[in-house]
Amino acid sequence: MSNQIASPSDGGTPRQSAPVGDPSPLGFAGFAATLFLLGLVYAQVLSGKATYVVLPLALVYGGVAELLAGMWEFRRGNTFGAVAFTSYGAFWITYFVLNQYFGSAATAYQAIGYLLLTWTIFTAYMLIASMRTNGAVFLVFLTLTITLAVFTAGEFDHNVNILKGGGIVAIITAALSWYASLAGVVNTTWKKRILPVWPLDS
Repeated sequence: MSNQIASPSDGGTPRQSAPVGDPSPLGFAGFAATLFLLGLVYAQVLSGKATYVVLPLALVYGGVAELLAGMWEFRRGNTFGAVAFTSYGAFWITYFVLNQYFGSAATAYQAIGYLLLTWTIFTAYMLIASMRTNGAVFLVFLTLTITLAVFTAGEFDHNVNILKGGGIVAIITAALSWYASLAGVVNTTWKKRILPVWPLDS
């Protein structure tokens, strides 16, 4: 993507735009933090009442911050990152709205199951695209696909044990997402490869 923009003050002569930092560590961090707490609830490490902690985080960090990360990825010309972070930012905002304003909908297991199925399908095809990124990102999408598939099955079957298993996989996914965020921050800050991300496209 070109870093040149036309300046109206000089008759449209192209000038260099300010560089945009990598927003992916922010996107992965926001996703990881929210999924981690949600995973603890489903894994029954935390009481279901702890959802009141998850909801603000889902709106602000998992939702708004991740949505912004997606917009910055569009700015950088990264279609994969833009679609992923914008979509999952919207997912967390949807989660907040659903639980905050339609709490009774949480008992509509079939409906929630179809909602999660929709996100499982989306994540599965993003998993295919992630094969052209790096190993750290690929592992996030692989485990996230499994997480959502297990949650979907648990909701359709209204099975607490399946949902508990999904919570455990969600915690693993969150840890991998945090690693992807950490690697992005550390490698960018040190300006060299400190933490491996295992390229898949070379």
